[in-house]
Amino acid sequence: MQIRVIVPCFNEGEVILKTYQRLSEILLKDSAHHQYEYDLLFIDDGSKDKTINYIQEAATKDKHVKFISFSRNFGKESAMIAGYQHSKDCDAVIMIDADLQHPPELIPRMIAGYMDGYDQVVAKRDRTGEKQSRKIMTRIYYKAINRFVEDIELEDGVGDFRLLSQRAVNSLTELDECNRFSKGLYEWIGYNTKVFTYENVEREDGESKWSFGKLLNYGIDGLLSFNTKPLRAMIYLGLFVFFVSIVYITFIFAGIILNGVNTPGYFSTIAAILLLGGIQLISIGVVGEYIGRIYYEVKARPKYIVQASNLSKDKAKTNFSDDLASNMATKDLNNAHFKYKRHYKREKELVNHR
Repeated sequence: MQIRVIVPCFNEGEVILKTYQRLSEILLKDSAHHQYEYDLLFIDDGSKDKTINYIQEAATKDKHVKFISFSRNFGKESAMIAGYQHSKDCDAVIMIDADLQHPPELIPRMIAGYMDGYDQVVAKRDRTGEKQSRKIMTRIYYKAINRFVEDIELEDGVGDFRLLSQRAVNSLTELDECNRFSKGLYEWIGYNTKVFTYENVEREDGESKWSFGKLLNYGIDGLLSFNTKPLRAMIYLGLFVFFVSIVYITFIFAGIILNGVNTPGYFSTIAAILLLGGIQLISIGVVGEYIGRIYYEVKARPKYIVQASNLSKDKAKTNFSDDLASNMATKDLNNAHFKYKRHYKREKELVNHR
């Protein structure tokens, strides 16, 4: 049995060696007990510090260490799908953060759940130690997303820290969409799932890479990736404004007929214009967001570009590309030489004829 642990990394130079050491200690002991093979796949998402240097150094000393390094920062979602796409031949795959907020000590429990027949074994964190404001915002967000999102139901505290079986990984990688929201995709593929709770853990070192803006954008991705209800809401809002406008016009017209006086309504006119303008801008923004997503899907650009790797597949691809480029260059050189010889022979024949 082959178990792979995927570790997405971005500027984790302060903690990456600690993560590697703790993972190695736990997996070495557990693999000897349960008789399975394991490796660690680090996905360097274009780090600006020495993260990839530390990983490469560990790879030279430990055969269990594999790595993929991107040409630039493509985002955590790209790093995760890269890890899954390069792990289709593994029996089970575990996704874990590099900052040690996901305790590696829970990995044996996940593997035990997999051996019991579960395709997804999920570690759910509680909110111990978090600020009350963050807890409230998170609770509101999950209630909103479960109310409006179709096909799935997300649970507060459930994230990327989980084990997936081989068939779950294959199902996940078949979802080849550009704007990925993995929390929703995990739920969408289904399969028999086991969830257990663990206490929230602070980062070992460094700072979180998730700012408020990034979290907000990620939350919007979750709302838009699995439903079209915002578009329908714009229709309902338009109908409501239309109905209110009809009632207001009827009221004003009745006042003119009954009182015979047309009272100026500068304030109401300006208020109505601003209200309708705001609604139109919001509607255009919602429609534009969906159109933008369609635009990215149609372009079908790769989700990431591999700059370096010690996986055999990527080495084979690199060697094949080099051989292909070399063959193409040789072919072009031969074609140019053939054209030159033909041209030279033709010129010689013309001179002799003259």
